[in-house]
Amino acid sequence: MKRSGLTVVGCAAFFAAAQAHAQSTVTLYGIVDLGLQYANSAQTSRVGGVPQGASQFALTDAHATGLSGSRWGLRGAEDLGGGWKAIFVIENGFLANSGTLAQGGAEFGRQSWVGLSSPWGTVTAGRQYDPLVNYVQPFAASGNFAGYMGSHPDDLDNLTNTNRINNSVKFESASYAGFKASALYSLGGVAGNATQNQIWGLGAGYTGGAFAAGVGYLNARDPNVSFYGNTPNKGTATANNLGSAGSATTPEANPVYAGYASAKTLQIIGGGASYTLGAATIALVGTNVRFDSMGSSSSPNPLGYSGDAVFTSVDLNGRYFLTPSLQLGAGVDYTHRNSVKGDEGAKYIQLNLGVDYSLSKRTDLYTVTVLQRAMGRDSLGQPAVASIAGFSPSSTDKQVGVRLGLRHKF
Repeated sequence: MKRSGLTVVGCAAFFAAAQAHAQSTVTLYGIVDLGLQYANSAQTSRVGGVPQGASQFALTDAHATGLSGSRWGLRGAEDLGGGWKAIFVIENGFLANSGTLAQGGAEFGRQSWVGLSSPWGTVTAGRQYDPLVNYVQPFAASGNFAGYMGSHPDDLDNLTNTNRINNSVKFESASYAGFKASALYSLGGVAGNATQNQIWGLGAGYTGGAFAAGVGYLNARDPNVSFYGNTPNKGTATANNLGSAGSATTPEANPVYAGYASAKTLQIIGGGASYTLGAATIALVGTNVRFDSMGSSSSPNPLGYSGDAVFTSVDLNGRYFLTPSLQLGAGVDYTHRNSVKGDEGAKYIQLNLGVDYSLSKRTDLYTVTVLQRAMGRDSLGQPAVASIAGFSPSSTDKQVGVRLGLRHKF
């Protein structure tokens, strides 16, 4: 009888453990995206202050220019009952062509968060996407067929998620009649100054039948540190984390906005909408980016900027499924910056073209072509050079980038 009692207790414990295990899930997932790319002009050096360049062929990970940066991640959920779940995601980005870490050397630089979901919404905390990306990116060419290289110049409005948000708490509502909303706050963590290095954002979206729309807002204080400087390879407030003016042996980086590191506040507002009719979808996106109160922080300001630099971008794009496996995409975007320190401002016109062919549900071949023209003067105080996102900037006002990629999802 004693042995039988122990057996019953053991079986009960086993089935209880099995039931608890059945209520928890952990999923391993990922993407590998590699491609050949060509640029007609890529900077190699500076001679007498003038950028020098040459054409370039390279094998690169999609992190820089393609549709989906290579990654692997773990996604988990535990059912707590009553519609509540404990959830987490840790997601690593890597460069498949070299095996090194992406996102500035952060081990889980794409995402790393934990949270609780309920019937009313989800609260998460960690390194996350901001609401502007969640609600506006899906309408941009870069979020559909053109990938990172199809971003607005140097991804100045972050719609392609170049920068994630550290130390953040985020709430996203459940969907109500097609409407959703989200709010995020990132703690600066500076003793005695609650607002230094803080970031906050808002977003909302609607999906109903053939029509969808979304809006978002992001506000980052001391952005050189809080927004652009939040990965292991970045420097302190005394380093320029936005980009570089280059040297006699190195190219520039992000010349569209690299000169504005001394801004006290970065503000980005954006909105987008799309309409689908059969196999075709047309979308429109607009963003406004402000580097406010330049010269008021301790970050580098070698050109002595003051006041505000304001960029306005408009992106019109469309895609069409010629067959269920073959997608065609095309789009044009225009970016304008105001006059700063008496310069003539800057303008960028970009054409995006893409073709994506699915070999299976998990594997596709694609090609993207981007043509960009720059006018005026850029943030480095030089005649504006073309700068397709993910490529080394051109040495001239024109740049053509082409990528042929193979992507596999698992």
